[in-house]
Amino acid sequence: MRLAPIDLAVVIVYAIAIFALAQWVSRDRGGRAKDSSDYFLASKSLPWWAIGASLIAANISAEQIVGMAGSGYAIGLAIASYEWMAAFTLLIVGKFFLPIFLQNRIYTMPQFLEQRYGPSIRTIMAIFWLALYVFVNLTSIIWLGSIAVNEVAGVDQTVALVALGAFALLYQLRGGLKAVALTDIVQVTLLVLGGLLVSALTLREIGGAGGILGGFAELTRRAPGHFDMILSPDNPHYKELPGIAVLVGGMWIANLSYWGFNQYIIQRALAAKNLGEAQKGIVFAAFLKMLMPLVIVLPGIAAVLLAPDLDRADQAYPTMLRLLPPGLLGLVFAALIAAIIASTASKINSIATIFTLDLYAKRRGIPTGAEDEAPRDPATERRLVLVGRVTASIAILIAIVTARPLIGQSDQAFQFIQEFSGFFTPGITVIFLLGLFWKRANEAGAIAAAVSSVVLSYLLRELLPSLPFLNRMSLVFALSLALAVVLSLVVRARTDANRITMEGVVFRTAPSYNIASLGIVLTLIALYATWW
Repeated sequence: MRLAPIDLAVVIVYAIAIFALAQWVSRDRGGRAKDSSDYFLASKSLPWWAIGASLIAANISAEQIVGMAGSGYAIGLAIASYEWMAAFTLLIVGKFFLPIFLQNRIYTMPQFLEQRYGPSIRTIMAIFWLALYVFVNLTSIIWLGSIAVNEVAGVDQTVALVALGAFALLYQLRGGLKAVALTDIVQVTLLVLGGLLVSALTLREIGGAGGILGGFAELTRRAPGHFDMILSPDNPHYKELPGIAVLVGGMWIANLSYWGFNQYIIQRALAAKNLGEAQKGIVFAAFLKMLMPLVIVLPGIAAVLLAPDLDRADQAYPTMLRLLPPGLLGLVFAALIAAIIASTASKINSIATIFTLDLYAKRRGIPTGAEDEAPRDPATERRLVLVGRVTASIAILIAIVTARPLIGQSDQAFQFIQEFSGFFTPGITVIFLLGLFWKRANEAGAIAAAVSSVVLSYLLRELLPSLPFLNRMSLVFALSLALAVVLSLVVRARTDANRITMEGVVFRTAPSYNIASLGIVLTLIALYATWW
C-alpha cells in the first residue's frame, strides 16, 4: 500500500501547518524569555477547551488507535470499557482530586508526594515514573506509530520510528506544554473526524446497499461474540477482561492511577487558569472519551469480517485504512499521525518536567510549586528550561533505540502495556488515595505500598498464572492498602511531614458540571445495559 500524490500532499500540508502553529503559540511575548512555569505548565493559563482536548490527545495515540483496534479485532467491544470507564473516572478526578491539587499549588505528582509524606518517596516515584514513561509508554507510542506508517505509507519502519520521534521533539522543544496543549484542539478534531470516517466507510463496505446502519447490523449478526461487553469465564479472552471485575474491580485501580495521579495526564489540569476551568476541561474530555470506541474499536471489529486472516491483531487498523480512496486516505493518515505526534510530544514534556522539577531542581535546592514564593533569578529560570529541553532530547533518543527490543515482539501491545503497568498501579493508587483522604498515612506506609505492589504482583503472576491481571491488581491493591494502613498506625510520622492543607478546598461543583456528569453516567448505564 502506498500513498497517492494527493494523500502525500495532505500529510505534508498538515505537518507544516501544525508545526507552524506550535511555533506561533510558543513565541516569546513582549521580549520575555520563557521561565519554568511557561515551559512546564503553560504559564498556568490553559482554558477549558485546551485542557479537555489535550487530555484526549495525550491519551489517544498509536497505543490506543493501533493497539486498541487490535484488541477490538481479537477481543471485541469489551475492550471499550477502558474508554467508557475512563469517562466516569474523569468525573471523580475533577470533583475530588483537582480541588486538593490546585489549592496546594501542585506542579508535579512527585512534588505532592513530598509535601504529603516526605522527600524519599518523591525521589523514588520520580525515578519510577521516568523509567515507565521512557521504556514503556514512549517506546510503545512511537513503535506502534511506526507500524501504522509502514503499513499505510510503505515507509521503512526504522525510518518511520526516527521521523516520528524527531518531529514530536522539535514540535514541542521550543514552547513546551503550551505548544502541545494549544494545538491539541486541532489534533483532536482531526483524530475524531478521521476515525469516524474510517468507521463509517468500513461499515458501509460491510453493509453494501444497506449503508452504515445496515453494515452495523450485519457486523453484529456475523460477529456476535465481539459485542459482549462483559465476558463470561469460558471466553478465551476472559483473562484480559474478567467479566464483572471490569466494572467493580481492577479497572478502577488502573483508571484512578492513570487519570488522577499520572503526571503525563494530570499536568494539563494543573496548568488551568483556575479550578472551574480545569473541571470544565475534565467534563469535555469525558464526553470525548465516550466517542472513542466508535473512533478506535469499531474499525478493529469490522476487520474481523473484512480482513479475517491477519497475521497480527495490531494490523487491523492500518489494514482498514486501505479501504479509503485517495485524498481521504491522506486526511485519515494525517489524523493518525496527529494522534501519534500529540501523544509523543506530551510524554516528552512530562518526562522533562519530572526530571527537571523533581530531580534536578530539588538536588540544586531550587524551590518549585508551593515552595516557590518569590521570583527566581532569570538565569536560574533559563537553566531549568534548558535542562528540560536536553532531557526531552535524551528521552526520545533512548526510546527510539529501545523500542524494537522492548515492544516489537508483542502481538497486542495495548494489553502488554496494561499488564506491565499493572505491577505498579495498585501501589500508586494506595499511596495517593491515602495521602489525599487519610491524615494518619505516612511515608513508611507509602514506601511499603510501592514496594509491595511490585513484589506481590510478580509473586501472584508466578504462583497464579491463570489469575486475570485485573483481578490480580484488585488483590494486590487490597494487600498493599492493608500493609500501608498497618505501618502508618505503627510507625510514628514526623510532625512536619504532612504539608498538604485542606483549608480552602471546596468539593462543591457548578450546576453545569453536575448536569454534564449525570448525562455521562446515564449514557454509560444505557450502553452497558444494551451490550451486556
